[in-house]
Parts: sequence; C-alpha cells; structure tokens
Amino acid sequence: MTFSTNHIHNFSHVQNPSFLQACMRQASDHTPVWLMRQAGRYLPEYRDTRAKAGSFMGLATNTDYATEVTLQPLARYKLDAAILFSDILTIPDAMGLGLSFALGEGPKFAHNVRDEAAVAKLAVPDMDKLRYVFDAVSSIRKALTQADGRGSVPLIGFSGSPWTLACYMVEGAGSDDYRHVKTLMYSRPDLMHRMLAINADSVALYLNTQIEAGAQAVMIFDSWGGVLADGAFQEFSLAYTKRVLAQLKRSHDGVVIPRIVFTKGGALWLDEMGGLDCDVLGLDWTANLAKARALVGGNAGTVGKALQGNIDPNVLFATPAVIQTEVTKVLNSFGQPHTDKTTTGATHIFNLGHGISQFTPPENVAILVDAVHAHSKAQRLAQK
Repeated sequence: MTFSTNHIHNFSHVQNPSFLQACMRQASDHTPVWLMRQAGRYLPEYRDTRAKAGSFMGLATNTDYATEVTLQPLARYKLDAAILFSDILTIPDAMGLGLSFALGEGPKFAHNVRDEAAVAKLAVPDMDKLRYVFDAVSSIRKALTQADGRGSVPLIGFSGSPWTLACYMVEGAGSDDYRHVKTLMYSRPDLMHRMLAINADSVALYLNTQIEAGAQAVMIFDSWGGVLADGAFQEFSLAYTKRVLAQLKRSHDGVVIPRIVFTKGGALWLDEMGGLDCDVLGLDWTANLAKARALVGGNAGTVGKALQGNIDPNVLFATPAVIQTEVTKVLNSFGQPHTDKTTTGATHIFNLGHGISQFTPPENVAILVDAVHAHSKAQRLAQK
C-alpha cells in the first residue's frame, strides 16, 4: 500500500493521535512529546521493577516486566507516545554474541566480531530468538487499549541501525575512540560491508515483526553515525539505513506505520538524510530546528520530513523556570506549527536531543511535558 505525500490519514484507532499526525505531517492540536529512554533508571518505580527482575536482560525478556516499565512514564506524565522497553542490541544478542549488562554499566558482548572468521559466522537471526520482544509489543498494545477499543497513545518499536549495531559488535562494548570498528572499516571494508548487509536485513525483519506484533511506528537509532567522517558516513551508515527502509512495511492492517530515523551527530548530513524513504528525522541538540525545517521540512502539501527533537537532555537539571524557557526556545525555533487539517505541512515532535540521563529529577520531566503542551497550544491559538 502506498500513500500520496498529502494524504490525510485517519488515526481514530488512537484516543490521542497527535504523535501519529505529526509523524505524517498532519496538523495536531498540540506538539506531541515523548522522550528517548522515557522508561528508565531516572524513575524510582523502574529501579524497583529492575530489582525484582534481577538484571536488565531479566527485565527486558520478561513480558510482564517489560510491559510494566513501558507504562510507568505514561502513568506519571501526559506523554503522547509509548516506546517499547527493550534495547538497541537485541539483534546481535540473538546472533549469539552474548549480551549482558552489569548494574550501572553499559552493554557488553561475550564475543566480538573483528576478523573474517567471526564475520563468516554472522547470519540474520531466527526471529523466534527475539520472541520476548514481540510478546512484549503485543502485551503493551493490549495494556494501552481502552474500554472503547482504541489505544490511549501509540506504541513505538525500534532497533539500532546497522552501523550502530556493527560498532558494538566489533568493539564488544561502548567505546571512546571507536578504534577497533574503524580499524576494521578502513583495513577490511569488504568485511564491514558484509556485516552491515546482514545487520540491515536483520533490522528490517526485526522491525517488520514488531509491526506485525502491534508497533504503530518504528524508529532506527543510528546512535554512532555521527562518529564517522564525511564520506564514510554515506558509505557505511546511510547506505545501510536506506537498505533497512527499503524493506520496511509502510502499513499494517490498512493503517500507515510511520518510520523515524535518528542519527546522533547527523545534522551535517541533513540534506542527504532528507532523501531517505522515511517520515521523520530525529535531531540531536546541536541542530538548529529552523534551519532543519527550511532544509527538509517542506511546505504545505509538498514533500518533506517531520522533525523530532531536540532539547539538550541536561536542561532537565535546571530550575523549573529555565526548563520552561528552554522548551519555549525549542518550540519557537521550529516556528509556527502547521494547522491546516486538510493538507500536510511542516510538523514537529518534541523530544530530547538524546536519551534522558539516569540522574534526571523525575519532577522536572513533568515540567517539561506540561510546558511543551501549554506553549504549543498557545502557538496554535495565536494563529486563529
């Protein structure tokens, strides 16, 4: 199923359709807001559930726990979307690399991929090994369903990008200098391309299976794309994000499924990313929203991308007055929102420029969410 660029979709299956409307460049009553890592360690209730689960993977692989923590931020805040609680690295874990998380530390793999023999062992994993993810998606959708049969807010599924997965697979953990992955990339680009092709096909199948399980939008996190040099980004990251997007379902059960791409540090290549076959481009806090809107946002009825972002996550450590001021700056930077419900236009989804810090005071998130809703509604009223 294909849709014209100015097709107006009916999202009546969701009580609060603002996120889906904005993804498809349709006018909404307010600027929707959700936060990367909104279900996470900054919430005391999340820490309590994780303690019960015994480990991060114990939490992520238990359907009931994954559902519980996905819903926790929605119970606290008036967020406009839920995002599946999982990790960007479930695919390489299913490939047999052995993912683990020590408390307070980042992910680590028991096995890394740094030579021809290790690359030769890679294959698109059996999706049954990721059944726990799809069971969680179905469970969360059911939990979000209200008495009238509609979802309260839409559910976002996600994966790491092929390049970002490759970084962790080669490094074996997070990295400060990306030495191992870049060594492999420059010395054996043939191996890197082979790995990235397998990763791209895996990500596409994984996201499509999330859609079949009930995800109503999907997001590709190219968290490490911005560490690449110009030229290398296009060859080793962007090309394989394109390969994923070419395989993704555009709709499911007759409803459009928005596709979001977020590249941390990617503002340099925004003009090229504007050509991606996706609906939304996520921006980190280094990007200027007004310039991004002018470059890729499009005008009423024309082709363009919705924009997502991009307040600095560390603003959440400031005073309530400063948080409100910074929210206003971001919304004003994007400019007047699109309000014509008969056509498409430039739209904005408010988010952080990267994931929320585990040290964030939970009460400050409520201030941010309320400020987004209040100011974005005032912007719309000012146009009437």
